[in-house]
Formats: sequence, structure tokens, C-alpha cells
Amino acid sequence: MKSFVHFSKGRVPRQAHVDIPEGLKDDELGRKGFYGRVAQLYRRNDPTQYRATSDLKLWDFSSRRMSPADESDPAGAPLKVLYNEDCAMFVSKRKAAMPHFVRNADADEAHFVHVGTGTFETEFGPVPYEPGDYVVIPKATTYRVVPDSEENHFFILETYGEMEVPDFGVFGRHAPFDPTLVYVPEPQVLESEGQSEWEVRVKFGGEWHSIFYKWNPCDVEGWKGDLFPFKLNIRDINVINSDTIHLPPTVHLFLQAPGLMVVNFLPRRAEEKKGAERPPWYHRNVDYDEVVFMHGGSFLGGPIPKGRITLSPQGIHHGIPEPIRVMARNTHDKIQRIEWELVAVDTERPLKVTPEARATDRDIVAAEGK
Repeated sequence: MKSFVHFSKGRVPRQAHVDIPEGLKDDELGRKGFYGRVAQLYRRNDPTQYRATSDLKLWDFSSRRMSPADESDPAGAPLKVLYNEDCAMFVSKRKAAMPHFVRNADADEAHFVHVGTGTFETEFGPVPYEPGDYVVIPKATTYRVVPDSEENHFFILETYGEMEVPDFGVFGRHAPFDPTLVYVPEPQVLESEGQSEWEVRVKFGGEWHSIFYKWNPCDVEGWKGDLFPFKLNIRDINVINSDTIHLPPTVHLFLQAPGLMVVNFLPRRAEEKKGAERPPWYHRNVDYDEVVFMHGGSFLGGPIPKGRITLSPQGIHHGIPEPIRVMARNTHDKIQRIEWELVAVDTERPLKVTPEARATDRDIVAAEGK
């Protein structure tokens, strides 16, 4: 539902998110993840400065402290960190080639490459990878990961509904990216190299099952159709921007699946208009949990902590700390760009935190003195 009218009551700016009245904080309460009805509340105090006493809190995980099984065992799997009925998110730090192939019969997969180079050997053909790549693997596609070195770090999303690139509508056919820059594999038969049997581990019903072939399963000489693995690097995504107002995250939509959307925050020119708020406003995303994987870059001169994963649950405030907002206003004429590189996943259903992820949360680590 979208209403036909907005009201303006009390002490407010003329334009939302621009020229916030002195001493007030811009707090957004909105429905449907920035698509629905919305209210801006101009309050005296920072709404993120509260004390939480339960798991309904802002989570801040360190993927660098995580130890996925595939880091120490070539046959190991990535580490699950967050999940709900629609999706799951994992961290992988594979050091060596998979000795087997995998086939996820439960879900589509999107692998975001944080660190490392190598190849996804798929039955459609090889897909090379490098930092900043999204490698999208359709449900039930047979593949394995073959790294070039021991330094690899992936953030992986699996979705139980079909993952797709949305229709970008009025942005046309070449924004936010030119479709010809999408890498699609060429068929390449991989020989058995003297191996007598090849294992394919099939994920079905949340469990792993093994089947065996007497040949390398990448034996496809040709393929046709509109279902295939592909990759796109974030450097090839054109950022939708405005010089006069901070745009909502939804304009940066990249992938979607039932119950979730994937959004990228990428380097861009900072809002130029004097008085325009550059940091995202305080808000409660009451219909979506928000996950952010921090790939790198900087925000208004401050470095982004690489490899951290944040989770902002529905209904509680989150946002850039007030001192940074003040600094952004005071340095408006000195800073022209925002250089962040962030991957965000917004989910309609609340996410659950695994024990392995919980152990790396900033608050828990600090409390335990680790």
C-alpha cells in the first residue's frame, strides 16, 4: 500500500534528508524495505545509542576469525554463518582444489570473491575468478573450485527460490551494467587424467549425498539455452547516483530471489548539494533484516574494515555514528567521493545466527576478552 498524501508536522526540513534542523537526528521508519510507506522522525537523541539485553541487537562478525572446514581440509565445506527459510550465507577460505565436484540440488548460489584467484570448473565450462567477482551458479549445476593459491576468501549466498537479475526498467539496457560484460563460460571437456572414478557430492534436503562417475563430469561439448552460470565483477557495475539527495539502497539492486534482495554499495561521487546528508540516515528496516559484507574501500576518509559482516535485525535502529555525520557535514567541501565496497543482502524473514558466527561477534569477543 502506498498512500496518496504525506504530512509534515512540527520542526522538519523542507526536503527530507537535506538541511536537517540543528540538533535533530534524521530517523526513518519505513515499510517494505524502502518501497512502501515511510515516516521521517526528527528526534533530539541518537536512536542507535541503546543497551541491548538479548539477541535482538546489532551483530558485527569477523569473517577473518572464522575457520571454515575448507580452509584446512580440501574436502571440507564452507562455514554457515546466517540462515532462514529462504536462504543461507557462508564463508569459504579454500586453500586447495576440491577433490570432488558438488551439485547443490537445494539452491542457487552466488559466490562473492573477497580474496583470491582461480577457476570454477563447471559442466558448462570453466569460469575464472578474481577479487570483486560475483560467480552465480544455478541450482543443481555440477562444479568444483580450483584456486590458484592458498589465499582465498568468499562470501556465499544460497537461495532456495530462483535467483535472478531483476528488470531494471527505466535505467535502460546498459545500467546498472552492460550485459555484454557478463562472463558466460564456453564448453570445455575436462579429461579424467587417469583417475578411475569421480565423486559428485549432491546437496539435497539439507544433507550431502555422494554419487560416482567413471569419467570427469565436465564432459559437455556444447550447450544452449538461457540457464547457465555466469560472473560479473563489481568494477563493471555503474552506480546510480544523485548530486542532490542520498538515494535509498534499493536503487543499487543487483540480484533478487523470493524473500530477499542483493544490493551493492560501490565507489561513487559524494552528494554535491550543500546540506544534503551523505551518510545513510538512521532507520529501522521493519520488514527486512539487513546483512552487509565489507569488501573494502573507505567511507569519508575512514577505512572500511575488510571481511566484517554486520547483521541489523528488523525493528531496531542502525546507522552511521553521530560523530561521523557531524564530520561529514563539516568536511562537505573537502571530500568529493565515497569509496566504499560493500555487499548487502536484505531478507524478509528474520535470520538466525550460527554458533560459529556468534563466537566472532565484536561484543561477545570483547566481553570474553579474546
